[in-house]
Amino acid sequence: MLTLLKVRNLALVEEAAVEWGPGLNVITGETGAGKSVLMGALALLLGERAEPGAVRNGTDRCIVEARFELQGPARQAVEAILEEAGVEPEDDGSLLVRRIVKAAGGGGATVNDSPVTLGLLKRLGGVLVDLHGPHDHQSLFKTSAQLDVLDSVADDATELAAYQAAWHEQRQWEARLAELEGDVGDVDAQIDLLEYRVKEISEAALDPDEEPRIHQEHEILGNLQRVLELSQEIVQAISEGEPSALGVLHGALQDAPELARLLPEAAEWADSLTRHANALAALSTEVQRRAESLEGDGERLEWLDNRIATYERLKRKYGPELADVQHVLQTSSARLADLKSRDKRRTEAKTQLARLAHELQTRGLALRQRRQAAAARLGPAITRELRELGFEHGRLDVELTPLDASSAQGLDHVEMMFAPNEGEGRRPLRAIASSGEISRVMLAIKVVLADADRTDVLVFDEIDANVGGETAHAVGRKLAAAAAARQVVAITHLAPVAAHGRHHVLVAKNVEDGRTLTRVRILPEADRPAEITRMLGGDIAGHGDAAHALALDLLRRAHEDAPAAPAPSPRAPRKPRQATLFPKGTEK
Repeated sequence: MLTLLKVRNLALVEEAAVEWGPGLNVITGETGAGKSVLMGALALLLGERAEPGAVRNGTDRCIVEARFELQGPARQAVEAILEEAGVEPEDDGSLLVRRIVKAAGGGGATVNDSPVTLGLLKRLGGVLVDLHGPHDHQSLFKTSAQLDVLDSVADDATELAAYQAAWHEQRQWEARLAELEGDVGDVDAQIDLLEYRVKEISEAALDPDEEPRIHQEHEILGNLQRVLELSQEIVQAISEGEPSALGVLHGALQDAPELARLLPEAAEWADSLTRHANALAALSTEVQRRAESLEGDGERLEWLDNRIATYERLKRKYGPELADVQHVLQTSSARLADLKSRDKRRTEAKTQLARLAHELQTRGLALRQRRQAAAARLGPAITRELRELGFEHGRLDVELTPLDASSAQGLDHVEMMFAPNEGEGRRPLRAIASSGEISRVMLAIKVVLADADRTDVLVFDEIDANVGGETAHAVGRKLAAAAAARQVVAITHLAPVAAHGRHHVLVAKNVEDGRTLTRVRILPEADRPAEITRMLGGDIAGHGDAAHALALDLLRRAHEDAPAAPAPSPRAPRKPRQATLFPKGTEK
């Protein structure tokens, strides 16, 4: 239940706080006073986009806040959403939602003082409030919306989910079969080409580690004579030449002992000379050994030429890099396997589609059965409500007709057929021209769906538009009846409807200090006759007393017709909250 709504700097409202109660809450006021601003505030809290100009002129932001007291399925659904989002729920079931919209663009939202996205607000809104604006009844013109109504009565969520899972799987297999049966040209020619390509690359046995090695070996064998010459020059310089490095070092080593005797630290120099002499001798041996191991092998050089040519040819053909050649091998192999297994996979797809066609038919018929049973109940139930709303001979039927092909929603087309008067043929709802008629149909449906609808708060923005006379009394009674099971908030221009309100909110527009402002206040019971009198035109000269008497009579009749007040639910003691509505710092 919505218990508190606060608005600051939204449109013409500078600041307003409205406490809501259980049952029917009515909002009244002159045309243009700003009643729909309250609905706009609720819409913002439910994650809707802010309209241009939402922020009151002269301010940089608007703030709207609401507190909900939750219980039962609504509380469970909200807490599941909060847990998924990482937002801590309150122990007592309360929920504080805040939305800030900045004039320069942007803003933010919080739930229980935790920052959240507008997407999360929308998810919460779907559980918290069922909001119907003055044009929302047009959704009933869509057969998809009518099907949603029927499904809520049929309580067929399990059957519908099973059907839709089969339907989507069928679409996937149909797409796969279409791909397999698509025009791929001459398959045999493609297979021949791919087999040649795969064989050519595979037999080459290309290896990224081999390529640099064969280039290096080819460089050596191709310049073998020069390699041998240079190696011999190094050996001569180190050990075999005259003079040689080792010969010179040998002479130095002979002088080292005498120098060490005369200069003690020279002992270390002798050790160093010995190490270098040994290193040079080892190097000379290694160079000579490696040079002697090289042989002029013409066959090996020819093999290296051919191997390098293979790498270069395949890179020119499929490259430019070796990695590109290997990628061509992988994709060609996969495509070849695909073409060769095409027939087998086509057979598999057709088998799966045959299975799914049977499953879809079975599940669709089970869904149809539940919908037909629900339609048989829903039509007469709505008809009864419509007859109490002024359609004395009106009738609404819910018709199901088989579709030519299955859809994502089932095997049937649903159409609500309405005959408002005796002797008139039934017509689809979309053919109804009168907004007053469709508004009453919407209200009748909402009353019938009250038990199936889990939403705690039902909001109507001028659902009684274009109705009057005795029908207005009937609309008031129906709104009160709907409010017996849940909280209802209704903007109305009709005195008979307003009289049925258990809580009355008055919206007035005033000029203060040269500025137009909207003020909102809760009407105490003693002030309600005056507002009902105004709605009856009591301000017209000569009709004030009669209008006042009629207002008192309307309030008396509404009180006598009122359903029993919903009992307040027991709640755990509320723990103290750190945050309050409009904490300091949020107004700037």
